[in-house]
Amino acid sequence: MPATPTLWDLVARRAAHTPDAPALIQGAESARHERRITFGALRARAERVAAGLYERGVRPGSRVVWQLPTRIETVLFSLALARLGAVQSPVVPLYRDHEVDQVLRRTRAAFFAVPGTWRGVDHTAMARRLAPGLPGPLTVIEAYDTLPDGDPAVLPAPPADGDAVRWIYWTSGTTAAPRGVLHTDHSLLTAGGRLAEALRIEPSDVGSMAFPYAHVAGPDYTVMLLLHGIPAVLLEHFALPGSLAAYRRHRVTLAGGSTAFYALFLAEQRRLPPGRRLLPSLRLLAGGGAPRPPELYHEVVAELGCQLAHGYAMTEAPMVTMGDPSDHPAHLAATDGRPPDGMEIRIAPGSGEILLRGPAVCRGYLGEPDPFDADGFLPTGDLGYLTDTGHLVVTGRLKDIIIRKGENISAQEIEGLLHRHPDVADAAVIGLPDPERGERVCAVVEQPPGADELTLASVAAYLRARGLAPHKLPEQLEVLPALPRGATLRKVLKGELRERFAGGKCQDPRAAVRTHRP
Repeated sequence: MPATPTLWDLVARRAAHTPDAPALIQGAESARHERRITFGALRARAERVAAGLYERGVRPGSRVVWQLPTRIETVLFSLALARLGAVQSPVVPLYRDHEVDQVLRRTRAAFFAVPGTWRGVDHTAMARRLAPGLPGPLTVIEAYDTLPDGDPAVLPAPPADGDAVRWIYWTSGTTAAPRGVLHTDHSLLTAGGRLAEALRIEPSDVGSMAFPYAHVAGPDYTVMLLLHGIPAVLLEHFALPGSLAAYRRHRVTLAGGSTAFYALFLAEQRRLPPGRRLLPSLRLLAGGGAPRPPELYHEVVAELGCQLAHGYAMTEAPMVTMGDPSDHPAHLAATDGRPPDGMEIRIAPGSGEILLRGPAVCRGYLGEPDPFDADGFLPTGDLGYLTDTGHLVVTGRLKDIIIRKGENISAQEIEGLLHRHPDVADAAVIGLPDPERGERVCAVVEQPPGADELTLASVAAYLRARGLAPHKLPEQLEVLPALPRGATLRKVLKGELRERFAGGKCQDPRAAVRTHRP
């Protein structure tokens, strides 16, 4: 029985097939600061980096933590580790001492790659602060402009088994300590391949990576590029309108990341004169990782002039469902797409929890008991249902159910209605401890520039008019300049909101509103 293909097998195959085709473009506001690399050079350079790492002591099975930004060098470093068969654990660059210390300890890493000083933070100094307190020795490698380099002749044979656990990704830790998610080359190759099929990749496509490459979406997207031989623009720091120049210069056709990215592009489009498209080459916005209100789909299609395909994914399964760009608008607007071949979805009776089984699902969690049920399905903590057409609708999280006086209330249902309010740019609904009700419903909103001041009474009236049951109405309203977001796909950090507002006792639930200025 042949061994399961590895990521390096895919790199070698693509380099042999289209060695001179562009693979990665380092985007910048100015063309003279951009760099690019072909698929052939990607393989050759990654092998030299692998040799340099080998000469520094990295071996097959060595545990290497890396905390690097979205750059060509980061992709090379990761592919070099894949060539060696090392176990790599990517960490988003915005993590600091507390989170990084946990990762280094729990992985028992012998090597830690950092970008030196990046965006004002000295990551090398952080690594040296943490090293003395770790249980074993730690070699710190700076990998930004300069990468280790060596003669590929010293390298052992490439890894042969794609089913070995060689990746440890970390959940966001928005509600608890981060968990190490165990992946294989096979699970990541499956996810990337299914993503490419769902998005209906075309030979003329140009992708983009504006999210942290250390997120599990990094290899997901890289596999898609390698399978189809299309290039992608990498953005080390995504900010609009500054990043638009690179999108336009390279005629990007695929963009996205999460709901927050859709909203950012839409806001820029609305600053332009009527009839002028923000990105004329863009054919598809795609992403997942956070709820997408149905009206946002219609706004993107009408105003940005492209299709929007939203999906459901998680660190444990980078591709679960994805909207098909050719699907009916009603399905694209109101569902999270359909699962690809091989992905099984089961809805747990009673709770409505989404359970997953398939080759793109992780192997479990680092240092934790087997999380799978008796049939091999992974509980996700998310709630949802499957339609008659096989589309998945995610309705919220188990932890996002607010229990008020014994009644279950879906935070996502209220958020979906609030997103339609003209004076609400974004909203998060949370449950706060309440001695009389068990939990009370608190709406935390972010307003667009020039919006009218919100009151709890006006918000409640708006929700009533849209048919929300009285017992679900918010009893507390907090207005923030900006909702706190995670470092990867900009998810709203509800844990921070609960911690911040849990102590604010609601004296008059039907009139409680506080506005927080910068």
